[in-house]
Amino acid sequence: MTIEQLRALLLENSKDLTDEFKRLFHGRGGLYDGWKHLTVDSIDEILSVALYMQEESESQLIEMLKEFAANSRHKTVVIQRRYIKGSPSEIIVGELGENLFAIENGMKFKLNLLSNQNSLYFPDMKNGRAFVRENSKNKTVLNLFSYTCAFSVAAKLGGALSVSNIDMSKSALSTGKANHHLNAIEPRGISFLPYNILKSFSRIKQNGPYDLIIIDPPTSQRGSFEAVKDYEKIIKKLPEIASDECIVLASLNSTELDSNFIINLMNEFAPEFKFVKRLENLKEFASTDEERSLKNLVFEREN
Repeated sequence: MTIEQLRALLLENSKDLTDEFKRLFHGRGGLYDGWKHLTVDSIDEILSVALYMQEESESQLIEMLKEFAANSRHKTVVIQRRYIKGSPSEIIVGELGENLFAIENGMKFKLNLLSNQNSLYFPDMKNGRAFVRENSKNKTVLNLFSYTCAFSVAAKLGGALSVSNIDMSKSALSTGKANHHLNAIEPRGISFLPYNILKSFSRIKQNGPYDLIIIDPPTSQRGSFEAVKDYEKIIKKLPEIASDECIVLASLNSTELDSNFIINLMNEFAPEFKFVKRLENLKEFASTDEERSLKNLVFEREN
Protein backbone atom coordinates (compact mmCIF):
# COMPACT_ATOMS: atom_id res chain seq x y z
CA MET A 1 0.00 0.00 0.00
CA THR A 2 1.36 3.39 -0.99
CA ILE A 3 0.97 6.58 1.02
CA GLU A 4 -1.55 7.79 -1.56
CA GLN A 5 -3.57 4.58 -1.16
CA LEU A 6 -3.43 5.04 2.61
CA ARG A 7 -4.77 8.56 2.19
CA ALA A 8 -7.65 7.25 0.06
CA LEU A 9 -8.49 4.67 2.73
CA LEU A 10 -8.48 7.34 5.45
CA LEU A 11 -10.87 9.42 3.36
CA GLU A 12 -13.18 6.42 2.87
CA ASN A 13 -13.17 5.59 6.57
CA SER A 14 -13.89 9.22 7.48
CA LYS A 15 -17.19 9.53 5.64
CA ASP A 16 -19.35 8.91 8.72
CA LEU A 17 -17.30 10.70 11.38
CA THR A 18 -18.97 12.28 14.39
CA ASP A 19 -17.56 13.52 17.69
CA GLU A 20 -17.29 9.86 18.79
CA PHE A 21 -13.98 8.00 18.76
CA LYS A 22 -13.26 5.99 15.61
CA ARG A 23 -10.18 4.12 14.44
CA LEU A 24 -9.51 5.17 10.87
CA PHE A 25 -6.57 2.86 10.22
CA HIS A 26 -5.48 -0.25 12.11
CA GLY A 27 -2.22 -1.43 10.66
CA ARG A 28 -1.54 -3.52 13.78
CA GLY A 29 -3.98 -6.14 12.51
CA GLY A 30 -1.60 -7.02 9.68
CA LEU A 31 -4.13 -6.52 6.88
CA TYR A 32 -2.07 -3.91 5.04
CA ASP A 33 1.39 -4.84 3.81
CA GLY A 34 4.07 -2.49 5.04
CA TRP A 35 1.87 -0.65 7.53
CA LYS A 36 1.73 -2.89 10.60
CA HIS A 37 3.47 -0.13 12.56
CA LEU A 38 0.72 2.51 12.12
CA THR A 39 -2.60 3.37 13.73
CA VAL A 40 -4.71 6.47 13.09
CA ASP A 41 -7.63 7.52 15.29
CA SER A 42 -10.27 10.22 15.01
CA ILE A 43 -11.17 11.75 18.37
CA ASP A 44 -13.70 14.46 17.57
CA GLU A 45 -11.48 17.22 16.12
CA ILE A 46 -8.20 15.45 16.97
CA LEU A 47 -6.28 13.10 14.68
CA SER A 48 -4.18 10.80 16.89
CA VAL A 49 -1.40 8.83 15.20
CA ALA A 50 0.86 6.12 16.65
CA LEU A 51 4.03 4.87 14.97
CA TYR A 52 5.55 1.64 16.26
CA MET A 53 8.55 1.61 13.89
CA GLN A 54 10.66 4.19 12.14
CA GLU A 55 10.70 4.13 8.38
CA GLU A 56 12.29 6.07 5.53
CA SER A 57 8.97 7.54 4.37
CA GLU A 58 7.96 8.94 7.78
CA SER A 59 8.33 12.56 6.68
CA GLN A 60 6.12 11.95 3.61
CA LEU A 61 3.58 10.16 5.79
CA ILE A 62 3.45 13.08 8.20
CA GLU A 63 2.94 15.56 5.38
CA MET A 64 0.08 13.45 4.03
CA LEU A 65 -1.54 13.32 7.47
CA LYS A 66 -1.25 17.11 7.81
CA GLU A 67 -2.92 17.56 4.43
CA PHE A 68 -5.60 15.02 5.30
CA ALA A 69 -6.35 16.82 8.59
CA ALA A 70 -6.50 20.21 6.86
CA ASN A 71 -9.29 18.93 4.63
CA SER A 72 -11.26 17.16 7.36
CA ARG A 73 -12.87 17.96 10.71
CA HIS A 74 -9.54 17.59 12.49
CA LYS A 75 -7.94 20.74 13.86
CA THR A 76 -5.16 19.01 15.82
CA VAL A 77 -2.74 16.23 14.91
CA VAL A 78 -0.80 14.34 17.58
CA ILE A 79 1.88 11.75 16.79
CA GLN A 80 3.25 9.27 19.30
CA ARG A 81 6.49 7.56 18.32
CA ARG A 82 6.30 4.26 20.13
CA TYR A 83 9.61 3.14 18.68
CA ILE A 84 11.52 5.73 20.73
CA LYS A 85 12.29 5.04 24.39
CA GLY A 86 9.63 6.72 26.49
CA SER A 87 7.18 6.78 23.54
CA PRO A 88 7.17 10.60 23.23
CA SER A 89 4.16 12.38 21.76
CA GLU A 90 4.31 15.49 19.61
CA ILE A 91 1.62 17.94 18.54
CA ILE A 92 2.37 18.67 14.89
CA VAL A 93 -0.80 20.62 14.03
CA GLY A 94 -2.95 22.81 16.27
CA GLU A 95 -3.08 22.46 20.03
CA LEU A 96 -4.60 20.28 22.71
CA GLY A 97 -7.02 21.66 25.24
CA GLU A 98 -7.29 20.55 28.84
CA ASN A 99 -9.66 17.87 30.12
CA LEU A 100 -9.67 15.79 26.97
CA PHE A 101 -12.08 12.87 26.67
CA ALA A 102 -13.18 10.27 24.14
CA ILE A 103 -16.87 9.69 23.45
CA GLU A 104 -18.16 6.13 23.01
CA ASN A 105 -21.86 5.41 22.62
CA GLY A 106 -22.52 8.68 24.44
CA MET A 107 -20.19 7.80 27.33
CA LYS A 108 -17.17 10.00 28.05
CA PHE A 109 -13.73 8.73 29.08
CA LYS A 110 -10.76 10.85 30.06
CA LEU A 111 -7.76 10.94 27.73
CA ASN A 112 -4.09 11.79 28.04
CA LEU A 113 -2.72 11.98 24.51
CA LEU A 114 0.66 13.24 25.70
CA SER A 115 1.27 10.28 28.00
CA ASN A 116 4.39 8.22 27.42
CA GLN A 117 2.29 5.12 28.00
CA ASN A 118 -1.31 4.59 26.89
CA SER A 119 -4.01 7.23 26.52
CA LEU A 120 -6.12 5.94 29.49
CA TYR A 121 -8.76 4.63 27.05
CA PHE A 122 -8.83 1.29 25.21
CA PRO A 123 -11.10 1.72 22.16
CA ASP A 124 -11.00 -1.94 21.04
CA MET A 125 -13.07 -2.85 24.12
CA LYS A 126 -16.13 -0.93 22.88
CA ASN A 127 -18.23 -4.06 22.26
CA GLY A 128 -17.28 -5.42 25.69
CA ARG A 129 -18.52 -2.24 27.36
CA ALA A 130 -21.70 -2.37 25.30
CA PHE A 131 -22.30 -5.94 26.50
CA VAL A 132 -21.81 -4.90 30.13
CA ARG A 133 -24.15 -1.95 29.75
CA GLU A 134 -26.81 -4.20 28.22
CA ASN A 135 -26.49 -6.85 30.95
CA SER A 136 -26.08 -4.86 34.17
CA LYS A 137 -29.61 -3.87 35.11
CA ASN A 138 -30.28 -4.57 38.79
CA LYS A 139 -27.01 -6.53 39.07
CA THR A 140 -24.15 -6.51 41.55
CA VAL A 141 -21.03 -6.12 39.43
CA LEU A 142 -17.39 -6.98 40.11
CA ASN A 143 -14.88 -5.25 37.85
CA LEU A 144 -11.47 -6.93 38.20
CA PHE A 145 -8.40 -5.12 36.83
CA SER A 146 -10.67 -2.14 36.48
CA TYR A 147 -7.93 0.34 35.51
CA THR A 148 -9.80 3.63 34.80
CA CYS A 149 -13.18 1.96 35.42
CA ALA A 150 -14.74 2.31 31.97
CA PHE A 151 -16.67 -0.94 32.53
CA SER A 152 -18.04 0.54 35.75
CA VAL A 153 -19.35 3.59 33.90
CA ALA A 154 -21.07 1.29 31.40
CA ALA A 155 -22.52 -0.88 34.17
CA LYS A 156 -23.96 2.02 36.16
CA LEU A 157 -25.46 3.58 33.05
CA GLY A 158 -26.95 0.16 32.36
CA GLY A 159 -28.69 0.14 35.74
CA ALA A 160 -26.29 -1.82 37.96
CA LEU A 161 -27.16 -1.80 41.65
CA SER A 162 -23.50 -1.66 42.66
CA VAL A 163 -20.03 -1.95 41.16
CA SER A 164 -16.81 -2.95 42.92
CA ASN A 165 -13.78 -1.71 40.98
CA ILE A 166 -10.55 -3.51 41.89
CA ASP A 167 -7.12 -2.39 40.71
CA MET A 168 -3.69 -2.03 42.29
CA SER A 169 -3.16 1.41 40.77
CA LYS A 170 -4.54 4.21 42.94
CA SER A 171 -3.91 6.73 40.17
CA ALA A 172 -5.95 4.64 37.71
CA LEU A 173 -8.80 4.40 40.23
CA SER A 174 -8.60 8.15 40.70
CA THR A 175 -9.10 8.56 36.96
CA GLY A 176 -11.96 6.06 37.28
CA LYS A 177 -13.67 8.32 39.81
CA ALA A 178 -13.22 11.24 37.41
CA ASN A 179 -14.78 9.17 34.59
CA HIS A 180 -17.89 8.62 36.72
CA HIS A 181 -18.09 12.33 37.51
CA LEU A 182 -17.64 13.13 33.81
CA ASN A 183 -20.74 11.02 33.07
CA ALA A 184 -22.78 12.55 35.93
CA ILE A 185 -22.96 9.21 37.75
CA GLU A 186 -23.78 9.36 41.44
CA PRO A 187 -21.07 7.69 43.56
CA ARG A 188 -23.59 5.72 45.63
CA GLY A 189 -23.07 1.98 45.19
CA ILE A 190 -19.63 2.32 43.57
CA SER A 191 -16.40 1.33 45.30
CA PHE A 192 -12.83 1.90 44.16
CA LEU A 193 -10.56 -0.58 45.90
CA PRO A 194 -6.75 -0.57 45.44
CA TYR A 195 -6.26 -4.26 46.09
CA ASN A 196 -3.81 -6.81 44.79
CA ILE A 197 -6.47 -9.08 43.32
CA LEU A 198 -4.54 -12.31 43.72
CA LYS A 199 -4.05 -11.65 47.44
CA SER A 200 -7.40 -10.09 48.32
CA PHE A 201 -10.19 -12.56 47.54
CA SER A 202 -11.39 -12.62 51.13
CA ARG A 203 -12.01 -8.87 50.99
CA ILE A 204 -13.40 -9.00 47.45
CA LYS A 205 -15.85 -11.68 48.55
CA GLN A 206 -17.35 -9.39 51.21
CA ASN A 207 -19.27 -7.32 48.64
CA GLY A 208 -20.59 -10.42 46.83
CA PRO A 209 -22.04 -12.58 45.65
CA TYR A 210 -21.74 -10.95 42.23
CA ASP A 211 -24.19 -11.28 39.36
CA LEU A 212 -21.79 -10.02 36.71
CA ILE A 213 -18.01 -10.46 36.92
CA ILE A 214 -15.60 -8.79 34.50
CA ILE A 215 -12.06 -10.15 34.24
CA ASP A 216 -9.89 -7.91 32.07
CA PRO A 217 -6.26 -8.39 33.09
CA PRO A 218 -3.05 -7.35 31.37
CA THR A 219 -1.40 -10.21 29.51
CA SER A 220 1.83 -9.61 31.36
CA GLN A 221 2.60 -7.08 34.05
CA ARG A 222 5.80 -7.74 35.94
CA GLY A 223 5.27 -8.30 39.64
CA SER A 224 1.49 -8.14 39.29
CA PHE A 225 -0.07 -10.56 36.80
CA GLU A 226 1.08 -13.11 34.25
CA ALA A 227 -1.86 -14.57 32.33
CA VAL A 228 -0.16 -17.90 31.66
CA LYS A 229 0.16 -18.74 35.36
CA ASP A 230 -2.25 -16.37 37.13
CA TYR A 231 -5.50 -16.43 35.13
CA GLU A 232 -6.41 -19.82 36.57
CA LYS A 233 -6.09 -18.44 40.13
CA ILE A 234 -8.99 -16.09 39.43
CA ILE A 235 -11.11 -18.72 37.72
CA LYS A 236 -10.67 -21.07 40.69
CA LYS A 237 -12.22 -18.41 42.95
CA LEU A 238 -15.27 -17.76 40.78
CA PRO A 239 -17.59 -20.34 42.40
CA GLU A 240 -17.25 -18.74 45.85
CA ILE A 241 -17.76 -15.11 44.76
CA ALA A 242 -20.41 -15.58 42.06
CA SER A 243 -24.19 -15.67 42.42
CA ASP A 244 -26.14 -18.69 41.20
CA GLU A 245 -26.89 -17.15 37.80
CA CYS A 246 -23.71 -15.15 37.42
CA ILE A 247 -22.48 -13.96 34.02
CA VAL A 248 -18.72 -13.73 33.49
CA LEU A 249 -17.02 -11.63 30.83
CA ALA A 250 -13.48 -13.03 30.63
CA SER A 251 -11.14 -10.99 28.47
CA LEU A 252 -7.60 -11.32 27.22
CA ASN A 253 -5.63 -9.34 24.64
CA SER A 254 -2.74 -11.67 23.87
CA THR A 255 -1.11 -12.59 20.59
CA GLU A 256 0.08 -15.88 22.02
CA LEU A 257 -2.94 -17.20 23.97
CA ASP A 258 -6.14 -18.06 22.10
CA SER A 259 -9.77 -18.39 23.22
CA ASN A 260 -9.28 -22.02 24.21
CA PHE A 261 -6.78 -20.95 26.84
CA ILE A 262 -9.61 -19.40 28.89
CA ILE A 263 -12.29 -21.92 27.88
CA ASN A 264 -10.12 -24.84 28.95
CA LEU A 265 -9.26 -23.18 32.27
CA MET A 266 -12.95 -22.61 32.95
CA ASN A 267 -13.82 -26.22 32.06
CA GLU A 268 -11.14 -27.49 34.41
CA PHE A 269 -11.41 -25.18 37.42
CA ALA A 270 -14.99 -23.82 37.30
CA PRO A 271 -16.99 -26.24 35.12
CA GLU A 272 -20.36 -24.87 36.25
CA PHE A 273 -19.59 -21.79 34.14
CA LYS A 274 -20.55 -22.68 30.59
CA PHE A 275 -19.15 -20.92 27.55
CA VAL A 276 -21.84 -18.95 25.73
CA LYS A 277 -20.12 -16.92 23.02
CA ARG A 278 -17.22 -14.76 22.04
CA LEU A 279 -18.11 -11.12 21.43
CA GLU A 280 -17.28 -9.86 17.96
CA ASN A 281 -14.44 -7.39 17.70
CA LEU A 282 -14.96 -4.04 16.04
CA LYS A 283 -14.51 -4.19 12.28
CA GLU A 284 -12.17 -1.21 12.58
CA PHE A 285 -9.79 -3.47 14.54
CA ALA A 286 -9.86 -6.42 12.14
CA SER A 287 -6.86 -8.76 12.19
CA THR A 288 -5.43 -11.40 9.88
CA ASP A 289 -5.79 -13.80 12.82
CA GLU A 290 -8.60 -12.96 15.23
CA GLU A 291 -7.24 -15.41 17.80
CA ARG A 292 -4.18 -13.15 18.12
CA SER A 293 -6.38 -10.14 18.88
CA LEU A 294 -8.76 -9.19 21.69
CA LYS A 295 -10.83 -12.04 23.11
CA ASN A 296 -14.04 -11.28 25.04
CA LEU A 297 -15.61 -14.54 26.18
CA VAL A 298 -19.01 -14.80 27.88
CA PHE A 299 -19.80 -17.55 30.39
CA GLU A 300 -22.95 -18.22 32.40
CA ARG A 301 -23.21 -20.20 35.60
CA GLU A 302 -25.45 -23.26 35.52
CA ASN A 303 -26.53 -25.12 38.62
